[in-house]
Amino acid sequence: MRSFTTVGIEYSHRFLGYEGEAQYLHGHHGQFTIEVEGGVDAKTGFVFPCNAIKAIVWKYLQNFDHANILQREDPLLSPLLETYEKQGIKGGAATNKTRGPAFENDLAKAYPECRLVVVKKVATCENLIEVFYSLIKDELESKKVTIKKITFTSGMNGAVERY
Repeated sequence: MRSFTTVGIEYSHRFLGYEGEAQYLHGHHGQFTIEVEGGVDAKTGFVFPCNAIKAIVWKYLQNFDHANILQREDPLLSPLLETYEKQGIKGGAATNKTRGPAFENDLAKAYPECRLVVVKKVATCENLIEVFYSLIKDELESKKVTIKKITFTSGMNGAVERY
């Protein structure tokens, strides 16, 4: 049996080195859907409660919500942080309530206080699935949850990875 849940985020990004409209900073509504597999628990009736999956996923994805996602080499990165410093919001504005835990791995680093995620690869749907999976897989596996599929759509585009 499989269960799935979906989480939405709003974000901006650009494709560094891309020739076309996506080279400019622009925004999207993203939909992250995760599908898990296992036996149905006789007591709860779930493979794993969708709200519990959503809570684990949201813990990390909230760093991407209303955030800029930039590549490490993006020349906009330093001016953006300098501007936040000048505005007095680099350390986190009082209104910045939606913050996940800061994280850093080989694929990405979150700056929750700045609503910024810096990624190694261009922020395509395919590459963001890889980032999201790297963030949630250990915690879900520790709860004996098997991830079978992740889908991420950004506007009218999307990608799917099966596990």
